[in-house]
Amino acid sequence: MDYSTTIFGQVSSFLSRYHFQAVVGQHAGDRYTKKYSAWNELQVLLYAQATGKDSLREIETGLLTNEGAWHHLGIRSVKRSTLADAHARRSYRIFESTFYDLLSHCTGITPRHRFTFKNPLYALDSTMVELCHSLFPWAKYRTTKGALKIHALFNVRTGIPEFLTVTDGKRGDITEARERLHALEAESIVVFDRGYVDYRWWYQLTQQKIWWVTRAKDNQSVIVAGQHEKPVHPRCLADEKIYIGEFANQHDYPDALRRVTWKDEASGETYRFITNNFKLSAEQVALIYKNRWQIELFFKWIKQNLKIKSFLGTSKNAVLSQIWVAMIYYLLLAYIKFQTRFKGSLLELTRMIRETLMMRRQIIDLLSLSTKTLKRLKPPDFPQMSLWV
Repeated sequence: MDYSTTIFGQVSSFLSRYHFQAVVGQHAGDRYTKKYSAWNELQVLLYAQATGKDSLREIETGLLTNEGAWHHLGIRSVKRSTLADAHARRSYRIFESTFYDLLSHCTGITPRHRFTFKNPLYALDSTMVELCHSLFPWAKYRTTKGALKIHALFNVRTGIPEFLTVTDGKRGDITEARERLHALEAESIVVFDRGYVDYRWWYQLTQQKIWWVTRAKDNQSVIVAGQHEKPVHPRCLADEKIYIGEFANQHDYPDALRRVTWKDEASGETYRFITNNFKLSAEQVALIYKNRWQIELFFKWIKQNLKIKSFLGTSKNAVLSQIWVAMIYYLLLAYIKFQTRFKGSLLELTRMIRETLMMRRQIIDLLSLSTKTLKRLKPPDFPQMSLWV
C-alpha cells in the first residue's frame, strides 16, 4: 500500500512553514528549545482544537495513542509539563501573525455572496469571553469578574473576518473601531449596531468616502429636514433627510444624514436605520443591516465549535495563544471548504475531520462523503476493526 499522510497532516499542510519559521525567528520563539519547538506547539494546539480536548492530560493521552503519526506532523514531544511551560512563555504573537498570513490566502479564494450593489460589505462587532477572576486576575473586567473581548470586522461577502483583535473586557468597542477602520477602501459599506455611536467618528468615515449603516437610538436627538425620497416599498414607512445631535455637538456631524423607517414583515416590528448613503434604496439599506446578523452567527459558531471558552493555561500568553490557534483552525476549515468546493456546511466539515483526523487517507476521499456516509472511510490499515458505531 502506498504511504499517505494523515488527514491532520494534510490540513496543517495549508500553513506556510516558511512564513511560520520566519515569524518564530523574529520573536525568538525557539530560543533555548531542544524538542518542543514552536511548530510542535502549534500542531499540538491544533490537535486540541480539532478533537475538542479539554485538558493537557487529554491532549497528551490522545497523541500518545497516535505516536506513529508524529514524524510527518513535526511533533517530537507531547509532555503536558513541557506544553504548559511553552504555552506560558512562547509569544502568542507568533500565532497571531500566522493567522493573518493564512487570512491573506483565504481572502483570494473565498466565494463572493452577491448583492444588488457592488460595494464591499463589512459588519463590525465584538463578543465577550467571560473568565474566572480568581484564575485570570490579569483579565479584570469588574470587581468579581474577568473577561476578554474579541473585536472583528467581518467580510459579509466572503464569510470570513477581515481582522480580529483580542483585548481586555474593558476595551470600548468604539475605541477599537477608531483605530482599526482607517484602512478600508473607499466606497466600502460598514454596518454596526447602536454600540458604535460617535458622531465625530461617523463624520471621519464619511470624509474617507466609507458608507455606513446603523440603527437609530430611541433617545437620539434628530432634526428632520425633509423627506429624502417618497417611499415606494410597502414596508418602508419613511425615508427622511435629517440632521443629528444636540446643540452642543451638532458640529461633530454637520452634514445631512438619512433615516429609513422599515417594518419587518416576519416580526411586524418597526426599525429605524441611519446612514450616510443617499443612493441606495430603502430596501437595500434594510438588507444591509439585516446582514449584520452574519457576524453574530460567526461569533456563535466559534464559541460553540472551538475551544475559546475553556483554557489550557491561566496566563495571558497561554489564553491568547489558544485563541489565535483556534482562529487559525477556523481559517484552515474555511480554506479547505472553499478550495475544494465542499458542499456541506462548515460544521459538518468540522465533525468529519474530528472523527477521521488521524486516518491515513486522502482528504479528497473524506470530502466526497457526508456525516451519514462517513462509515465508508474505514482505516485501510486495519480492515478487521470497526471504529464506527
